[in-house]
Amino acid sequence: MLTELGKRAKLAARKLARLTTEQKNAALHRLADALLTDQKLILAANLSDIESAKTAGLAPAMIDRLMLNESRLADIAHSVRLVANLPDPVGEIFEASTLPNGLHVRKQRVPIGVLGVIYEARPNVTVDVAGLALKSGNAVILRGGSETLNTNRAMITSLQKALSASDISIDAIQFIDSPDRALVLELLHLKDYVDMIIPRGGAGLHNFCRENSHIPVITGGIGICHLFVDDTADQDAALKIIHNAKTQRPSVCNALDTVLVHQNIAKEFLPRIIDQLAPAGVTFRAELGAMSMLQHETVFPAGEKDFDTEWLSLVLGLKVVSGLDEAIDHIAAHSTAHSDGILTQTDSNAQRFIAEVDSAAVYVNASTRFTDGTELGLGAEVAVSTQRLHARGPMALRELTTYKWVIVGDNHVRA
Repeated sequence: MLTELGKRAKLAARKLARLTTEQKNAALHRLADALLTDQKLILAANLSDIESAKTAGLAPAMIDRLMLNESRLADIAHSVRLVANLPDPVGEIFEASTLPNGLHVRKQRVPIGVLGVIYEARPNVTVDVAGLALKSGNAVILRGGSETLNTNRAMITSLQKALSASDISIDAIQFIDSPDRALVLELLHLKDYVDMIIPRGGAGLHNFCRENSHIPVITGGIGICHLFVDDTADQDAALKIIHNAKTQRPSVCNALDTVLVHQNIAKEFLPRIIDQLAPAGVTFRAELGAMSMLQHETVFPAGEKDFDTEWLSLVLGLKVVSGLDEAIDHIAAHSTAHSDGILTQTDSNAQRFIAEVDSAAVYVNASTRFTDGTELGLGAEVAVSTQRLHARGPMALRELTTYKWVIVGDNHVRA
């Protein structure tokens, strides 16, 4: 079944590589327009998915990720327009030089080709990926989760109408319109047609892709995120940052999971965290040192695996540490290398934290919630990569390209 999708995607990718920036931008604006024009159909399809998710007993965090409304759909359409306004990386020339023999040598940025993106729950991923793929000249095969099937069908119909109106092959954005899990394995084996696999979901999905793919896999998007509150931190500002990082949208991968507090301020600062966050519905998992300083109905002893849990909900881990060394050691042991930060007024501590914490995004005096393509000025992202090769952090336009060497001579031959 998927071989035919792969063949069509490969052909579409060759045609996309020839599009001008103006053609791609015009098509992106049509994509955004189509989503708003078809808003009623998309939201009705999403409501059907929400009802099925509730019947199936999906967790509230998953249902929140799945849910669309007029505001969220408008934001998704806006993100597509932002991508249209971004510089086009395709064709960018860099590291150009002229060799002593007169050869002109340069690197030139080109699309990767065909992307296979496998994801769960979030319908915004469908549009974010489609928009970024189009702008970067890549064709894409999308495989959303069964819980988003109706929503994705409606969205893909709108997006493909917009492509057709832009005189671009609808095969540039294709969708595996079946919940059959066997098709994921089939996609992972399409090495003749698909150039990169990007999974977005839980650890199980990532492990499955790594273990079974015949195609390079970019992994990431699982965030066990930390903030270390140094003893020189501005405590009032730190409370605001922690509140934002935990509560602004707790069901996403860059939401805060653990706060590490320097022992010199723990007795004073830990109760202030409870006072600030408990009214927002946050409950806490505290290790013994923190537990001994807190008496509140929202605070529970941390379990054995609590500091290795991505909560995706209004739960926050608390731990007292002796200082920067222990904070860095804890992060090294428990972080997923997504987003980790320090709150401090000591520059030397900040610089050491930056140097030693091996995460895709490292923060100083800021909420972890900014690890997001739109927030970092990228328009949107396909995923947040936590690996080291090719791309780290939010993967946007530039990260969806590679390069080729271009060598221009004047009838040169090698001696």
